Amino acid sequence: MRAWASAHRRAFISAFARLAASPLANLLNISVIGIALALPLGFFVVLSNLQGLARNLKPQPEISIFLAPEATAAEVRIIELRLKSRSGLAGFRFVPRAQALEQLKSRAGLADVAAGLAGNPLPDAFVVIAGASDAAALETLRAEFAAWPKVAEAHVDSDWARRLDGLLAVGRYAVLMLAAALALALAAITFNTIRLQILTQRDEIEVAKLIGATDGWIQRPFLYFGGLIGMAGGIAAWLLTALALLVFNNQLGPLSSLYGVPLELAHLAWADSLFALLFAAGLGWFGAWLSVRRHLSAHNLV
Repeated sequence: MRAWASAHRRAFISAFARLAASPLANLLNISVIGIALALPLGFFVVLSNLQGLARNLKPQPEISIFLAPEATAAEVRIIELRLKSRSGLAGFRFVPRAQALEQLKSRAGLADVAAGLAGNPLPDAFVVIAGASDAAALETLRAEFAAWPKVAEAHVDSDWARRLDGLLAVGRYAVLMLAAALALALAAITFNTIRLQILTQRDEIEVAKLIGATDGWIQRPFLYFGGLIGMAGGIAAWLLTALALLVFNNQLGPLSSLYGVPLELAHLAWADSLFALLFAAGLGWFGAWLSVRRHLSAHNLV
């Protein structure tokens, strides 16, 4: 166990020394990786903030229960009691037909229409504020209310919920596709970087093989080097995203004051940030592994 840990420690030190040996070239590679990763990372941060903003700003969904014209006061009272005992509701209010007609008359463009009516065609209604916000739960609740006695119709405005869910789903897929494409770019950058490392150290590798070095011993420093490049690129991407958020939040300040709504984009949580860094390191490791296996095998060095 000690020998294994010592071998990995030497490989890590060797990889770090190689990283410091060519600071300019490695800095350019890290910058390219950081910019490539900053794009999906930034889009993911914006999408996460939009999801949180949508949850805070979207109105509570309402279900309108229209009663049958022949419903008596006692039957209306029964429905009211059923709504009070129904769990999962944020609240409700009763809208008598006379009040509904007055509201119709107060709306622009409808006053003349309402004045020309011979009677009041509007029914009594309950407006229920649902506790759930997803479209499926709203539809289930609407169907339940519609089946109650003396309920003529029940309507729910769930189109906005479907549209919001659809837009956010499209955004998530777009971020995933962009992340996959740029992950391949990161692996390709690491692949070429390790290939150059192998070509410049081919003589050393051949001598090491002659004196009995194992494949793992030869590959290990390159793998750690790829992991370090990926990790450094992930840190660069995180810092670039943080800088972009700082600039963007400064521009959101006047807009927030104008609308009286706190608008500020937050960076990733620490757990998500750690996952992003480990993912970047894993991509660098994978690119290095591909390069080592491909180029060493091609030159009959493994």
